[in-house]
Amino acid sequence: MRPILLQGHTRSLTQIKYNKEGDLLFSVSKDKVANVWYSHNGERLGTYNGHVGSVWTVDVNSTTTLLVTGSADNTAKLWDVQTGKCLKTWEFKTAVKRVEFSEDDTMVLCVTEQRMGFAGSITVLPVNQDINGQQSDEPIVQIVNQNGPKAVVACWGYLNKYIVSGHEDGTICQWDWKANEKIQSVQGHEENISDMQMSSDRTYFITTSRDKTARIFDANTLKQLKTYTADAPLNSAVITPKYQEFVILGGGQDAMNVTTTSARAGKFECRFYHKILEEEVGRVRGHFGPINTIAVHPDGKGYSSGGEDGYVRVHHFDPDYFKFKIEV
Repeated sequence: MRPILLQGHTRSLTQIKYNKEGDLLFSVSKDKVANVWYSHNGERLGTYNGHVGSVWTVDVNSTTTLLVTGSADNTAKLWDVQTGKCLKTWEFKTAVKRVEFSEDDTMVLCVTEQRMGFAGSITVLPVNQDINGQQSDEPIVQIVNQNGPKAVVACWGYLNKYIVSGHEDGTICQWDWKANEKIQSVQGHEENISDMQMSSDRTYFITTSRDKTARIFDANTLKQLKTYTADAPLNSAVITPKYQEFVILGGGQDAMNVTTTSARAGKFECRFYHKILEEEVGRVRGHFGPINTIAVHPDGKGYSSGGEDGYVRVHHFDPDYFKFKIEV
């Protein structure tokens, strides 16, 4: 499984995302640029220039017409995917750490940082599907976790019914966003939640944490279903769709801690675990620093990882992968 190496960023990757068809891959990094690539051969199609701070997060709508990015420059930007034109800039008081389109593409959620006396929030904004239409400045709702720890990541539940958020103290909250009410919260991890990604049908999701575990939760009840234990802090995880029942985890020791230990202590590998059995079945090496973000092809044909080293590695699974069986 020889990866395609994408060299289009000068600083560490923060998030990567496939579009719904899986033919395009979007990447953002601390170098203020968002890139788009052909996923099958790694050819760069173009860049989205406009942010003046690190770009933390990216998402693309289901028709691959609109792109949204969130940045340390306290803005979220809406882009025309095809032309690269910035259609709208939403301004916030603090950095935007996570963005995600709703399932029907009519809204986008933005998770903002808690800083300088400003409370962190999850802001839901309306999105006009007409590229030439006017975009609204007025949020639909702004969710603030009163007196609680700040949200770090958030996802839409199925049919936009709930918003699920992950927080810096490891708690997971479920929100009735229309009523701006917290429905329930659970202690999901012992430390900061670093990533949260929904399954393809949005009925369950996977989280990762600095506590060296990834966990799957039911999106409706927040019941913990599975736990995958690694030997290094985790930054990202995905659930593979279709062919195989795997989860892929990525992370690694921070660079400043690696030098004080042995050379292999960084553990900069993508780890494959059997989704049901919770057992590790393999690792893929390649990055020269912690893996910050992982995305899986919507058809389950491959996956990509973005690292602290500034590279995106695109993997297409070998034919053997699809015949792979675990004897139980």
